[in-house]
Amino acid sequence: MTQRVAILISGGGSNMVSLVEDMQGDHPARPVLVVSNVADAGGLEKARSRGIATACVDHTAFGANRSAFEARLSEVLEAAKPDVICLAGFMRVLSAPFVTRWQGKLLNIHPSLLPKYKGLNTHARALAAGDSEAGCSVHEVTAELDGGRVLGQARVPILPDDTPEKLAQRVLAQEHVLYPKILRRVAIGDRSRLDLP
Repeated sequence: MTQRVAILISGGGSNMVSLVEDMQGDHPARPVLVVSNVADAGGLEKARSRGIATACVDHTAFGANRSAFEARLSEVLEAAKPDVICLAGFMRVLSAPFVTRWQGKLLNIHPSLLPKYKGLNTHARALAAGDSEAGCSVHEVTAELDGGRVLGQARVPILPDDTPEKLAQRVLAQEHVLYPKILRRVAIGDRSRLDLP
């Protein structure tokens, strides 16, 4: 049975596009909805141009009331009946009740080799630490920020002249390779770990 995939974004949606473009032909999943918490997120138009339903749940409309924002987000998701929810550059920390509501369906891509560098500014932190490599991780989402089981990683060597921006570009290119591979596996029930060279 084809798996229904919802994708959450906050910006340009480059990871969303890589997921959507892979979900064709004999792929075991199909995109049914792209949701953003930012009304003018560039990824919404990219999704619409590919014939995918979109929605916006603007977090600013809820002020500091995160539970109300997440309740509305859950309503929008429930209408789409997703089997898998991919966070793809979704820049909101989700609460434990929300994660519990969608437990087992939430995936996220994070620009570090978890468990290193949870949270933000991952590339600058890797450079500051003198690391020889960086990369990205796809993981299950739990109530602990960037703390769920890692399903796959891709590694990128750190070069002598790297800046956070240069490193981010190379890591992002690997995100676009890794995330579709992991989603394809999850859609057929395979959650074994995949490490790309």
